[in-house]
Amino acid sequence: MITAIVMIKADVGRIPEVAEAIAEIEGVSEVYSVTGGVDLIAVVRVRGHEDLAEVIPGHVNKVPGVLSSDTHIAFRAYSSHDLEAAFSLGME
Repeated sequence: MITAIVMIKADVGRIPEVAEAIAEIEGVSEVYSVTGGVDLIAVVRVRGHEDLAEVIPGHVNKVPGVLSSDTHIAFRAYSSHDLEAAFSLGME
């Protein structure tokens, strides 16, 4: 499972509808509205690196109102929770 954190700048007047559209994309597990240098943070979880190209530039960046994005790949999660079990729910 590959996890990517996508920092998104969006048209400020369209943030709610942009966030909802991104949340509907297959592979996007969470979308957060945030303050600071970006407007939204999307968490993308896919099986392989090649799938990131389909989800992020192929779908996320094409949502009307997305102005730009910056993708960060997560290499390791540090948590007191069993994240492997949580992230694998519903996956074969």
